[in-house]
Amino acid sequence: MKKNNRMLDRLFDRTHASKEKVWQIEVSRICPNTAQPRQDFDSDAIVKLADSIRQYGILQPLTVRKIDGEGEYDYELIAGERRLRASKMLGLQAVPCIMVDVTDEVSAELALVENMLRENLGMFEQAAAFAKLNERHGLTQEEIAKKMSLSQSAVANKMRLLKLTPEERKKIGDAGLTERHARAFLRISNPTTRMSAISRVIKGKLNVSDTEKLVADLLGAERENGKKQTENKKNVVLTADLVCSNIDRYVEKLRSVSDLVSVDKREVGTDTVITLTVKKGVS
Repeated sequence: MKKNNRMLDRLFDRTHASKEKVWQIEVSRICPNTAQPRQDFDSDAIVKLADSIRQYGILQPLTVRKIDGEGEYDYELIAGERRLRASKMLGLQAVPCIMVDVTDEVSAELALVENMLRENLGMFEQAAAFAKLNERHGLTQEEIAKKMSLSQSAVANKMRLLKLTPEERKKIGDAGLTERHARAFLRISNPTTRMSAISRVIKGKLNVSDTEKLVADLLGAERENGKKQTENKKNVVLTADLVCSNIDRYVEKLRSVSDLVSVDKREVGTDTVITLTVKKGVS
């Protein structure tokens, strides 16, 4: 927890605002953070939080920044979405807020850190948040790692999870599989095989070790099948009759849809000469 607080403190040090001054801001004037990394909110957890707020109030102020615009909102939420949702559920008119002056980049960082360290952000949500910091704000994996107090490899591994399709991510997340499970599936390039592997792991309730073994077996079977197909192709013997027969079938398909194609086939010594003529259409 101390490490988490130090990370938040370092970010707050860049906000040019006092952490001590708390403002009461109307809920209706606060809009969600466009960089909010959390996509799924546990409704039961929100209800429990609302009950706690009803009894004890909001113990940790929300964090917002002033925004300029012609819309109905004057402030953008940076951290505290669950608290804001619970407050709306209770019908509160205003909530305590810390107001900060930050760039879009720092706003995204604060939202990510607050969710990761305080609210157990899911692995795919973390990966998507890292990707946003990279794509929208140009941060490298090393820079993201430094800001999040993670290793560069941890950030890279997390972002690789986005190679899984949204359907695969949902299936993995709903089943409560771990990040190591997800990384094992990334070894499978065939989408059909990968989805089949995910389903088998979920149905069999396989641990990480068994999952990695299953993936290795599937990849081995694919390689063996590929070798057999290659060998079968090598074993195909092309004869003159087979070549001519394939050409005849192809020409017939062309002639069935167009009268611009004609073919002349004649024997010259031991060879078969085939001449394909395509007439120019009248423009």
